[in-house]
Amino acid sequence: MGVISPLGESIDEFWKSLLAGKSGVSRLTKFDSSDFPVHIAGEITDFDVTKYIDKKLARRMDISAQYAVAASINAVKDSGLDTENLDLDRCGVVIGSGIGGIHTFEKQRDKLVESGPGKVSPFFIPMMIIDMCAGMVSIRFGFRGPNYGTVSACASSAHAISDCYRIIQRGEADVMITGGSEATITPTALAGFCRAKALSTRNDDPEKASRPFDIGRDGFVMGEGAGILVMEAEEHAQARGAKILAELAGIGMSSDAYHMTAPHPEGRGAQKAMENALADAGLKPEQIDYINTHGTSTSLGDIAETRAIKEVLGERAYKIPVNSTKSMTGHLLGSAGAIEAIACVKSIQDDIVHPTINLETPDPDCDLDYVPNQKRNWPINYALSNSFGFGGHNVTLVVGKYNGTS
Repeated sequence: MGVISPLGESIDEFWKSLLAGKSGVSRLTKFDSSDFPVHIAGEITDFDVTKYIDKKLARRMDISAQYAVAASINAVKDSGLDTENLDLDRCGVVIGSGIGGIHTFEKQRDKLVESGPGKVSPFFIPMMIIDMCAGMVSIRFGFRGPNYGTVSACASSAHAISDCYRIIQRGEADVMITGGSEATITPTALAGFCRAKALSTRNDDPEKASRPFDIGRDGFVMGEGAGILVMEAEEHAQARGAKILAELAGIGMSSDAYHMTAPHPEGRGAQKAMENALADAGLKPEQIDYINTHGTSTSLGDIAETRAIKEVLGERAYKIPVNSTKSMTGHLLGSAGAIEAIACVKSIQDDIVHPTINLETPDPDCDLDYVPNQKRNWPINYALSNSFGFGGHNVTLVVGKYNGTS
């Protein structure tokens, strides 16, 4: 696994920060936000692309693709893959992004307006398009198998992981690099989310702005970064003596078919995604030990997801921990699902659940055990990871402890 996140560039740093309840949200530094109602974000402020990519090549890549390549390099190193002795035709890349190269789009649009079409970069289109995250990772490692990007707003990277699960199941590849990358902390993106009234305006206290399930929540906090996982067929991983971190036991997908941005108030789409995931994994509700929620800190979303969880798990919903990684990272949009799947893997490995920070006064309609403010030791065999996106896209991943048998 590999991360580039507001909580660090290594899995170890990322996980330690989550367990410590550390917030990665601070005041915006990437541009002057004085004309905006929001001045906070989960920024990555110390990323040095030259640690991963040649400077000349990096200039021809959007920041989202830079994050994707960097996190993939970290993930492949972590996996112990010997890329020189792989059947590269059976290795692929699927990486999701909700918005892709908006940073590049804004810069090149400014050049067009200020200096005319002759000043627009010849690399503008390949830098901007969302699939280039996957494309550049494929080029970096020479992987010639299935290669594309997934786009479903905040469910993008969870869909990428789901697609890789199916690709490996069908026997079309042995190894897949997957996850998501997002770099949307730009003036246009911030303005759009502000106008949609989706963001927290708790500017005077950035670290406490993202507060899922709390009565005082007032919107999500924009974040950025990448989460990448190396997925592998079990027999292929065993044959090379890999250290298998966890298993992806099942996936579930659905649509709300309800509204452009609002979830179904009863969480029907989320409910169906979880039910489909359990059915795919062959599990019963009582076998789920933990849920990493979508948990964005929005007034409607947190309630709808809570209702969905209770519908799916029944009384079991009140007996297991349910938390939100976004309380610390902010909302990484298209890469959120992958970052949160990584948090699930670490939870399963260590039998520890990270806290949901800033949960001071629970919303009465959010009445589950959200692990408020302190980590908790908790035995986990199976976890659910939920990701939901604008447009009504829903994905649930079932992540399980690997015990050496299929």
